[in-house]
Amino acid sequence: MDFRHLGNSDIKISEMGLGCWTMGGLNYHQGKSVGWADVDEEDILNAVKFAIDRGVNHFDNADVYGNGRAELMLARVLKKIGIRSNEMIIASKMGHDAGEYAHAYEPSHIRSRCEQSLRNLNRDHIDIYYLHHGNFGKNNQYLQGAADTLDDLVREGKIRLKGQSAYTTAHFKNSVPVIKPTVLQSWANAMDTQFIEPNSPVGQIMAENEISFIAFNPLRQATLLGKYDPDNPPKFDEGDHRRDAEKFSQANLLALQPKLEKIKDRFGDSIPELASMALRFVLSFPRVACVIPGFRNENQVVANLSVVNRKLSWGDISYIKSVLMAPE
Repeated sequence: MDFRHLGNSDIKISEMGLGCWTMGGLNYHQGKSVGWADVDEEDILNAVKFAIDRGVNHFDNADVYGNGRAELMLARVLKKIGIRSNEMIIASKMGHDAGEYAHAYEPSHIRSRCEQSLRNLNRDHIDIYYLHHGNFGKNNQYLQGAADTLDDLVREGKIRLKGQSAYTTAHFKNSVPVIKPTVLQSWANAMDTQFIEPNSPVGQIMAENEISFIAFNPLRQATLLGKYDPDNPPKFDEGDHRRDAEKFSQANLLALQPKLEKIKDRFGDSIPELASMALRFVLSFPRVACVIPGFRNENQVVANLSVVNRKLSWGDISYIKSVLMAPE
């Protein structure tokens, strides 16, 4: 396992981490499905132990994942397998649940959510604490207060590094100069590299400010693994955010199929081979420190850890882009 520094800090994380959203199970927010299919805690325990034994030291969580269930489960699992939580590099996030506040990024709400996450995780600090999105209200009225609150939490030792998660380039450009994060987080995969391309606006921001990127959705929710049959598209339960996602529609799976066949011809057709290709592709970008695929069991972690032995040439990377980013 290789380890990479986060920004200019002294924190090093494994190039593959584990995303904990699945651990929150089925969930809803304002009537919308925002969770995943429920997981078995024993399966999660075995997967986490397997990963740690092979060098994984980073877990990415959030207060909204199961409304705290994912944080609580991670703490229980680490305790059961005899790992002190503070030995791991654990991230969490806040921002998608405003509670009784007018906006999630009111300073007192940021503080209360951080302290609740500390209790859930059974820790005295959070290694990376992200603002979960880039919406700071009308005229950015909550931006400076959020930045000041994160700085206070760093001074108090409750968080080590500030992070910004966002879903648009505009939001990153807006928040980074004020928040001054060490880490950015968003999606990145072999079909969408908009945030990690060195010459992209976000790529340039990261280079100029010594910021690292942690990539979620590096397997494009397993659609890059050829798991889903276009003739029998998957059906997801209420409470699972994938239920209405267009990428799982028959039309989209059919359009992806011939591209995946070309990828399989070059890189192999097994799930570990495809997973290692997709994860190493994202890790090949200069500011990417870590990929955080989700997981439900040990088998998925085994497949994803095959990235450790995967090497890609620049020709491979160009081929992947030419196939998977080609217009429909």
